[in-house]
Amino acid sequence: MMYAMFFLTEPSPQTVARFIATQTELPFTYSAVGATRHNPPDKFTLDHNRIQLGRGETSYNRAVGALKAWRQFDIGWVSIVPEGTSVEVGSIVAAKARAFGWWSLNAARIVYVIDEDSETSRFGFAYGTLPDHVECGEERFMIEWNKEDDSVWYDILAFSRPQQWLVRMTFPLARVLQKRFAQESLQRMRREVG
Repeated sequence: MMYAMFFLTEPSPQTVARFIATQTELPFTYSAVGATRHNPPDKFTLDHNRIQLGRGETSYNRAVGALKAWRQFDIGWVSIVPEGTSVEVGSIVAAKARAFGWWSLNAARIVYVIDEDSETSRFGFAYGTLPDHVECGEERFMIEWNKEDDSVWYDILAFSRPQQWLVRMTFPLARVLQKRFAQESLQRMRREVG
């Protein structure tokens, strides 16, 4: 296994397509698949970030549309490739990131999708890491509309641990990037809703 791919220049669409094609038959890198639904496992670093995006149905619909379009990743130094990937169970994507002068591709597969309409409407999904990812774990992105107080929230829940030796050796830097992503993703979704 490659355990993610690193590049000196931005990977081309052809490189991304080849990378994604190699992931289709690979298993998840952790046993607690789907655990962001209920109880994340022990022995992982847990991150939970949440922000109010606005109020009402219009805010909820805008936020759901942004999540379906992967806009929570549109923060400049990270994006999801290939663009336009459907949010459905089994879809494989790569997080394309630029940090410390390097580009990387990290593979993940959507584990489940949430689409609930009740007292609190929810839309979201979780993806889990594949062998060609520097981390091991799962991340859930969810929009909630609490109809009782009309508030709309964006919620990120993740559990992870380093999978690649380089990340284990530079764990404090990896945590800085994880925290930076979460904060910038929250602000991006806030701007998307307006």
